[in-house]
Amino acid sequence: MTTSLLQAKAAVPEYDRSKLVARIAHIGFGAFHRAHQAVCADKLAAQFGSDWGYCEINLIGGEQQIQDLRQQDLLWSVSEMADNGWTSRIVGIAKTALHAELDGIEAVLEALSAPDIAIVSITVTEKGYCHHPATGQLNAEHPLIAHDLQHPDQPRSLPGVILAAIKRRIARGVSPFSVMSCDNMPENGHVTRNVITQLAQRQDPELALWVAQHVTFPSTMVDRIVPAMTPETLEQITELLGVNDPAGIACEPFFQWVIEDNFVNGRPAWEKAGAELVQDVLPYEEMKLRMLNGSHSFLAYLGYLAGYAHISDCMQDEALVNAAHHLMLQEQAPTLRTQGVNLAAYADALLQRYRNRALKHRTWQIAMDGSQKLPQRMLDSIRWHLAHGSRFDMLALGVAGWMRYVGGVDEQGNAIDISDPLRDVLADVVRNSAQGEARVQALLGLEAIFGPDLPQQREFVATVTRYYQSLLQHGVKQTLRTLVW
Repeated sequence: MTTSLLQAKAAVPEYDRSKLVARIAHIGFGAFHRAHQAVCADKLAAQFGSDWGYCEINLIGGEQQIQDLRQQDLLWSVSEMADNGWTSRIVGIAKTALHAELDGIEAVLEALSAPDIAIVSITVTEKGYCHHPATGQLNAEHPLIAHDLQHPDQPRSLPGVILAAIKRRIARGVSPFSVMSCDNMPENGHVTRNVITQLAQRQDPELALWVAQHVTFPSTMVDRIVPAMTPETLEQITELLGVNDPAGIACEPFFQWVIEDNFVNGRPAWEKAGAELVQDVLPYEEMKLRMLNGSHSFLAYLGYLAGYAHISDCMQDEALVNAAHHLMLQEQAPTLRTQGVNLAAYADALLQRYRNRALKHRTWQIAMDGSQKLPQRMLDSIRWHLAHGSRFDMLALGVAGWMRYVGGVDEQGNAIDISDPLRDVLADVVRNSAQGEARVQALLGLEAIFGPDLPQQREFVATVTRYYQSLLQHGVKQTLRTLVW
């Protein structure tokens, strides 16, 4: 397989892979990391002689990904999908790959404790942080956190694993590393610092103090659309490469990475490969989370309910396009602190990216984990509008769309496979509430999502309820026809 991948019809690594050093341990070897941060590192090695390599780690799930990677000498392909054709490269930046279930947590902790590791980066999605999305604080009742408090040296959670590695490095006199989240959360560095230091505080206050003084948690903003792999996409990749690559991934050509330049033990020259190093990432994070991710979620819930399988399908519905455009410019843009960015041009560029028919980005995939995504993608903006006395119709419609979606049945009467860390809680709420206003009230009672404040805001409750009832009685398309202006 190794020879086959290096002989694929693609750009292959021409740098000396033996000279790479595993200086970054990445937790979460999923599709996004393969198509984003790893490609950036691969470009640095290929074009600028960088020796920054990766130790790839999965903690929970993804066993097959790690096995596939090992079987092909830690190589995988990344294919960029555009309407006018595809291009591929073989990424060779990984030095080793581990899985907590396959290799044991001890092997993972030893890898994280290696003196060469200067950065631990993360892509585990919002639910992997074991936090309360509404507050960004550690969820001490989370089953994995509860386990790690009892067994700190045999951790299972992301915060617990990183903290155990920090303790080993302290004991061995090894330099600290920086911990860099690359997940879609506002102030993701602050959230990461919160969950790790708050777990440390419960284990050992002196350890928490050491972490606060010696470890940095740079925030980042990442952007690249990477649809979940399907058999059809894998078949297209095989045809393009001329060889089979089970670890291969496909993505859009667009790439953006904004990084807070705050590292305690060095970093790669990411800026040479297209990343932006800044002092404050938050304005960029908010812009992307609210305009891109917020409109994505809006289209995912309403589009799925209306029968659209992919985002590009939603773009064929003029009412949905107009609604998403209104959401971005009239309701999300006013809430932003970004300066020097043409937000109208940004919105137009986003809609153009969504139209890419080569990207089979499923509405169901984007709709996953809504309980973790709603606070930063829509609810924070709604709070801003409530404070400023301005309208938030499309945001409220998006929330109503989520509520209709988690009801578990689409407009055609088909069951929806709800994928969410609060799936059982949501199912219980739906089961024990009558359809209509009572359902809205019951879902608003989930403080982990809506906080204690929003359910007390009469205008918010009334607006969401009105749109929920419209979706229920008239469906998405008729609702949009009467609401879009």
